[in-house]
Amino acid sequence: MEREIWETKGKSLVVGKLPTGCQLCIDGKKMVLFITGLCTAKCFYCPLSEKRRWKDVIYANERKITKIEEAIEEAKIMKAEGTGITGGDPLIVLPRTIKAIKLLKNEFGEEHHIHLYTNAIHLTREKAIKMKKAGLDELRIHPIRTRDIYKVAIGKKAKLTTGIEIPAIPGREEEIKRMLKKLEKLKADFININELEFSSTNALNLKMRGLKLKDGSITAVEGSEEEAIRILEWAAKNTNLNVHYCPSRLKDQVQLKNRLKRRAHQIALKHEKITDEGLIIKGIIEVKEKINLNDVYNKILNKYKLSEEEIIINKSKRRIETSIETAVKIAKDKKLNKILNIFIVEEYPTDQRLEVTRTPLSK
Repeated sequence: MEREIWETKGKSLVVGKLPTGCQLCIDGKKMVLFITGLCTAKCFYCPLSEKRRWKDVIYANERKITKIEEAIEEAKIMKAEGTGITGGDPLIVLPRTIKAIKLLKNEFGEEHHIHLYTNAIHLTREKAIKMKKAGLDELRIHPIRTRDIYKVAIGKKAKLTTGIEIPAIPGREEEIKRMLKKLEKLKADFININELEFSSTNALNLKMRGLKLKDGSITAVEGSEEEAIRILEWAAKNTNLNVHYCPSRLKDQVQLKNRLKRRAHQIALKHEKITDEGLIIKGIIEVKEKINLNDVYNKILNKYKLSEEEIIINKSKRRIETSIETAVKIAKDKKLNKILNIFIVEEYPTDQRLEVTRTPLSK
């Protein structure tokens, strides 16, 4: 009997059950812990940036950190309900990975869901058991070698929810179908199929293999989604597997947006507004040379009868920040206009507050 293919609220497609890790990611409730960029695989489609690829660096979401304890801080800021540990290959730095799992579980409790990605080259029964004892919930294997498919059995024996995560590379449909039949015998808990994507670091490799951008997309590979859907339809008719197709648009338009919104709501100050995209928007006031910032701040504070929550001095960026409405009012003041540069800015609600847009109000 053919099973139904259903659509998630993130517009991804599923036959069977959606993995818990995926559900939390779609909702933006998972922190992304990039534990290392070190990896023994050399996947031609690896999308990692030059800052991360083959480098032993750690990031909690977009925040570069030097110790795992800082990841706990980031998880608290966004009120994370789970964590996805990725790389590189987290098994290359297993003691660090184990420490992270233990700290997260100790801080947030057993209900804090943790999944981990690995190519399984270094996966052994002993390592799987160690990760399970530390508190790992879900193991996602990205098999580079055919024999690593069978390491699903290692995860299952360690009582980890274990599945496979692969990209839909155009031209490999039959190969993936054969893999799925093997995974059914191994009783894999799920298979995630991702739409293949272009990045600045893999673009040349993809083009050399004749792959092109899909019309209307700046990242998705032409033919990848169609292949993934054909595999999903085949799996619905020929297997009992839980199969999830994750399109590239879900990552930016849903997953990332929801995660940014979640963090923004925790960190936004009274004068800052949150956009539908999860960005923070506000007014900023920069003083021209030799003008005292504190004097300008006090003048605006008194003239517009503002509370100290409605206007602040950002010492690190040497500027005054306030609401859009107040910035617009100040921009109309001809005297202040002569000594100030006034803008509306949009920023990511990340640790570095990366500025996205800047619209001038003063002349």
